[in-house]
Amino acid sequence: MIRVLALVACLMPAVAFAQVAPDRHPGADAAVNGQETMTHAQMTHGPHTMQSRSAFAAVPNEPGQSAFAAIQEIVAILMADPKTDWPKVDIDALRQHLVDMNNVTLEADVKSAPVDGGMRFDVTGQGPVRDSIRRMVAAHAATMNAVDGWRFEAVEIDGGESLIARPPAKDVDKLHGLGFFGVLTLGMHHQAHHLMIARGENPHG
Repeated sequence: MIRVLALVACLMPAVAFAQVAPDRHPGADAAVNGQETMTHAQMTHGPHTMQSRSAFAAVPNEPGQSAFAAIQEIVAILMADPKTDWPKVDIDALRQHLVDMNNVTLEADVKSAPVDGGMRFDVTGQGPVRDSIRRMVAAHAATMNAVDGWRFEAVEIDGGESLIARPPAKDVDKLHGLGFFGVLTLGMHHQAHHLMIARGENPHG
């Protein structure tokens, strides 16, 4: 009798385990392990997946071409301004001005010579480049004359325009270092002119 009771006692844990988990089988274990594996994959590769999605969702900033970027910038300003007078807006005129800037900066031929109190820059080119030179040099002289004590004079010559620059005595060395193209950048007025041209206004009037 004692042996029978001992045998029953030994069998009790196995029976209890079978009742608690009657459906456990290799397929179920695989499913559980698969869930664990998926969770591990999510934990391991989740950040990379999110990073990839973020990369695909990113918006580029570079428009790809500087003149296009300048026009895009001005259009954004006009669009955001409720006072923009759209019948007067002239983006084509702004584009022509940017063409002039490109022609002068990259295609013009410049010869410089000292004059009394300053420098003379003879700027020449052919065809459309010549026309761009005349517009750009004349506009710069009209805009910057007398600013900060610098005197500018534009004179039309064969094939282009001369710009005569006479700075204050303290800036003579600066003029020599700047040269023609450096002088054209003085005043940071181009950006304001771009907006005025696009609005249909005369920036040199």
